[in-house]
Amino acid sequence: MGRGTLLSCLRPVCCLLLLLLLGNYGVLGSSGKQRGPLEERQSDVTEAAPWGRARYEVVKKQLGAMGALSKQYWQYLACKVWQEGCGKEEKTSPDPGWSLPLVGQDYLEILSAWYCSFGKCCNTGDCRIINNVTGLELDLHEHLHGQHLAKEIVIQAVRGFLESPQPRKALVLSFHGWSGTGKNFVARMMAAHLYRDGLKSECVRVFIALLHFPHHKYIDSYKLQLEKQISETVQLCKQSLFIFDEAEKLHFGLLDVIKPFVAHSDKSQQDDRRSIFLFLSNIGGSAINEVALDFWRAGRAREEIPVELLEQQLQLEMLQLAENGYARSHLLEENLVDFFVPFLPLEYHHVKLCARDAFLARGLPYPEAALDEVARMMVFVPKEEKLFSAQGCKSVSQRINYFLP
Repeated sequence: MGRGTLLSCLRPVCCLLLLLLLGNYGVLGSSGKQRGPLEERQSDVTEAAPWGRARYEVVKKQLGAMGALSKQYWQYLACKVWQEGCGKEEKTSPDPGWSLPLVGQDYLEILSAWYCSFGKCCNTGDCRIINNVTGLELDLHEHLHGQHLAKEIVIQAVRGFLESPQPRKALVLSFHGWSGTGKNFVARMMAAHLYRDGLKSECVRVFIALLHFPHHKYIDSYKLQLEKQISETVQLCKQSLFIFDEAEKLHFGLLDVIKPFVAHSDKSQQDDRRSIFLFLSNIGGSAINEVALDFWRAGRAREEIPVELLEQQLQLEMLQLAENGYARSHLLEENLVDFFVPFLPLEYHHVKLCARDAFLARGLPYPEAALDEVARMMVFVPKEEKLFSAQGCKSVSQRINYFLP
C-alpha cells in the first residue's frame, strides 16, 4: 500500500477522527457548560438576529484553529508512519484550547497501528519479519524428536546471526540425514517463527531440485531465473530465507549462481547480508546412521554423540562423491557453509512421539495401543537389530487415518 493510496483511504477516517476529537472539546463556539432556561431564551433571541461582525470573526478564528489542528495531526501521523517531518515544528500554533490532546494521540496510535498491520512499518522496520527465536526454540524442543544436536546447532546459529549488528555474509546451514528425520520440519518451523506468513511470506523462497530444475538441458534458463528470483527477494525484504530441498540433486551451475549471495562481502555491500540459506540433503545419512549404530552397540546413549565426530564422517562421505554437484561445489570447497546440521536416525519411541503429535494435531485422543500400532507399521533397520525407522516419521500423519472413526 503506497502513500498515495493510503491518503485516499484515510480521508473518511481522518474526518471521523477529527469529529471525535472535537467531541471532546464541545461544539464550535460552545463553552462546554450546560445552559439554563434563561440563557436558552436569551440565546434564541440573539440567534434569531443576523450574525454580526464579531460573531463572524469568532467563527473564522475557530475554523482557522481547526485547520491548524488538522495539519498538526497530519504531521504527527506522517512522523509515526513514514518517519517524515518528525523534527519539523511549526512556528505558529493553534490557540491553547485547540492543542493536540492526549486522547487525540491515542486515536492516531490506533490509526498508525492499523496502517502498520499491512506489514509496511514495524519496530523491526518490516512487519513481515517477526524473528521469534524463543518460539522457535520452544517449538523444536516440543515437537522435534530425537534430534538434540540439530536443535542446539540451529538455535545457536540463528540467534547469533540475528543478534549480529552487521553480519559479513549470509547464514548458510546444511541439513544432512535420512528422509523423515526432521529436515523439512525444521525448515518449516524456521519460516513460521521468523516470518509472519511462514512459508507463504514473500520473503521466503523454497526450491525443490527435481520440481523446479528437472531438466539439465535447460540449465542456462534455470540459472537466469534463479539469480533473478534471489536478487528480487533480497531487494524486496530486509531479511530473506531460501530453502533448497534435495540439494544433492542441484546442478553444479545452479550452485555457482548461489555462491555470490552467500560469499563474504565488503561492508559497503549490504543487500544480501540478512539472508539465510538452508540446504537439505540426504548426503551423509548413512555415515550418520553408522555412528549412531556404533554408539548403540557400545551401550552408549545417542546424546553422547559429539557433533565433531559426525561432521568428520559427513565430510569424508562427501569427498567420495566426486560426481555430485553439491558435494563438490564451491559452497563446500570454499567453506561457505557455516554449520553442518546432522539429523540422527529415529528409533521406535521417537516414531511413537510423532504419532502422538499427529493425533493431537487433529484433536484426537492417543491411546498407547494406537501409538504402538502406528509405530509397528513402519519398517525398521538394520535387519538384525531393527533399531531405526527407515522412513523416519514420514507418512506417520497419514497412517493414523486407519484409526479414525
